[in-house]
Amino acid sequence: MTKNLKHGRYARIYEQLQGMLAKPGNAASRMATIAAVLSHKKQYFFWTGFYLLDNSELIVGPYQGPVACQILAKNTGVCWAAINTGATIIVPDVHKFPGHIACDSRSNSEIAVPVRNTEGKITGVLDVDSKDLNSFDETDREWLEKIVSLL
Repeated sequence: MTKNLKHGRYARIYEQLQGMLAKPGNAASRMATIAAVLSHKKQYFFWTGFYLLDNSELIVGPYQGPVACQILAKNTGVCWAAINTGATIIVPDVHKFPGHIACDSRSNSEIAVPVRNTEGKITGVLDVDSKDLNSFDETDREWLEKIVSLL
């Protein structure tokens, strides 16, 4: 997929989500809506969902895809890396990522985007896995960060 085509698809998804999330609402239902829309609109998204910080543990939240790990081992894997650095992490090949947590062996690449509350404190991550290597790039980072800001 060309960069322009990917950008255009994200723009349409973002516009759709803006409309759906225009009114204030429950955080879990807003996350579920984002996960569902992304999962059904992005063909290369294999697992799409949220992991949320709860008493210093990272637990699974709303998601679409195969069964997920319920709790991610502290300070390991891509999601914790995004939380600990405070930045989006793009992993072209998860099998080469130190400490990768394999919730599903079919996952080959991943992106994790920190989720922040209104005070800017990180409360979790949007995590997306793909069965393909090198699925995610700067276009995904840019748009997924914008989408997460709708929360």
